[in-house]
Amino acid sequence: MKLDSLETLYVEELRDLYNAEHQILKALPKMAKAASSPNLQKGFQEHLQQTKSQVERLDQIFTGLELSPKGKKCEAMEGLLKEGAELLEAKADPSVLDAALIAAAQRVEHYEIAGYGCVRTYAKLLGHSEATKLLQQTLDEEKRTDVRLTELAVGSINREAVEPEGDPEKKPSAQKRARATNSRETTP
Repeated sequence: MKLDSLETLYVEELRDLYNAEHQILKALPKMAKAASSPNLQKGFQEHLQQTKSQVERLDQIFTGLELSPKGKKCEAMEGLLKEGAELLEAKADPSVLDAALIAAAQRVEHYEIAGYGCVRTYAKLLGHSEATKLLQQTLDEEKRTDVRLTELAVGSINREAVEPEGDPEKKPSAQKRARATNSRETTP
């Protein structure tokens, strides 16, 4: 691949995101099934629907460019999702698994936020105004999803994971639990 212009880079990055979104479409149902928290399950299912809309927006952009969206494999997303899939194989307390699923999902969201932020900027610089709007819409959705995941983690799921159902010897002391509960976390 020869990156000889910002337009070429823009298209390659869009293809990367297109492939990444298709990988996510396959992973989200598995994550929803593995989650024990009804709120987390619902969040994954809602994000699945949102991801379908994001793929449709990418299809619109590629139609406008008169190019195929295919041709690039997103190795980074494959790696992130592989790590997430390994969690599903672990013998984990359900609340600890939910905390781990949120962490894995947020890694994915942060990758998408970075990718969509870049291509939105490229689209704007290249004068692709309709694509800029579509990409901004997706970027906003990805940011909202990240915030919702943080709220779930901080609001209940990470706290439930502090005291897993397993071995009482592995549970943190009351003093550590109190510090965790009283701290003002902004990230999970």
